[in-house]
Amino acid sequence: MKSAKGIAVIAASIAIQLCLGIAYIWSVFQTGIANSIFRGDNAAAGLTFSLLLFVLTIGSVIGGKLAVKYTTRVIVIIGGVILAGGFFLASLVTPELPWLLWLGYGVMGGFGMGFTYSTTIACSQKWFPHKKGLVTGLIVSALGFGGVVFTPIIEGLIKRFGGPETGEPKTFLVLSLIFLVVCTVGGLFLENPPKERQTGSSTQPTALAEGMSPIQILKDGRFYLAAASLMLACMGGLMMIGFAKPIAVAKGLASTATFGVLIIALFNSLGRLLWGMMSDKLGRRRTIIILLAGSALSSVLVSQANGYFIYALIALIGFFYGGFLSTFPSLTADLFGPKHMATNYGFVLLGFGVGAVASSYIAGHFKNLAAQDISLMYPAFFIAAGCACVGIVLMLLLKPNKSR
Repeated sequence: MKSAKGIAVIAASIAIQLCLGIAYIWSVFQTGIANSIFRGDNAAAGLTFSLLLFVLTIGSVIGGKLAVKYTTRVIVIIGGVILAGGFFLASLVTPELPWLLWLGYGVMGGFGMGFTYSTTIACSQKWFPHKKGLVTGLIVSALGFGGVVFTPIIEGLIKRFGGPETGEPKTFLVLSLIFLVVCTVGGLFLENPPKERQTGSSTQPTALAEGMSPIQILKDGRFYLAAASLMLACMGGLMMIGFAKPIAVAKGLASTATFGVLIIALFNSLGRLLWGMMSDKLGRRRTIIILLAGSALSSVLVSQANGYFIYALIALIGFFYGGFLSTFPSLTADLFGPKHMATNYGFVLLGFGVGAVASSYIAGHFKNLAAQDISLMYPAFFIAAGCACVGIVLMLLLKPNKSR
């Protein structure tokens, strides 16, 4: 019976994360929004996605703390309502009121996603504590796969509502309804297991079984190493997620540019699943170091890509990026325990939020410079590669939990 409940929790979490993946395929909206709302300013348009990711980290901290006090079910449903309301507000955007997009898609969308994102991961991990990597990989891969499922649907909706630069606002309205229904229905299935199941064994050391509180991890140097590593790790992936379609167009692949969005979403999803499983065998630190090395190399090679080879690099960058987002939650649980995992991972995600804002500004700045020559955007990816190399150093300094 308990296993059936655990499977139901994972299934509901997968459905919710699949839905959240819609907000992640900003590249589909980027060019149309930049031209119709921001007069061609790619950095201003990209700020929308950056705000969503940055506020997501704050929402994860708040949502995780509230989930301990009230229950995961209540917080996920509230998160779905906030997310839906944000996209409804974004549907009202005009060139005279561009801030509605930042507030709706960015700020409210980020808070809503934050309330649902880390809480569903933490809840599912507690049902299967000895398979954290696999469980986390399954759930967060659904978020990546949401891009594969919904990219053609969103492209179709934009076309139906008047095409690029016209159909985006009405598409946001449809998406708001999807968020409301899926998060509300899925949230009803979420609940934490009995306390003894959350640790997997009653013989574990008390500190690890109970878990460190958010205040305690803020006094632990390992937290800062983990958060900084995540900040540096995500740069290349976020740049490519936000600009995969414009880069493909600039490479002369306009007729197949949407394929770039699909492929990064697909390999992002596969990376989350496969690297999450691998981290159970290789260990979290070793897995993250491999991912950082792969991300650095593939980011450097973007400047050498010609023709359809760019799609291979888009796939690789998405594959490594997905691995970070399935391995860091498990690393957080390993280091600081399961009890406050949702809140603690929210704090680790603050690094991700800073990286999201920085990567969006850097990529948007160089994309503006590259309006006529895409090669002028390549320095952004060299910066991402350098960040990944620094991340390797930080991971080497991070020591595992002694009780393990």
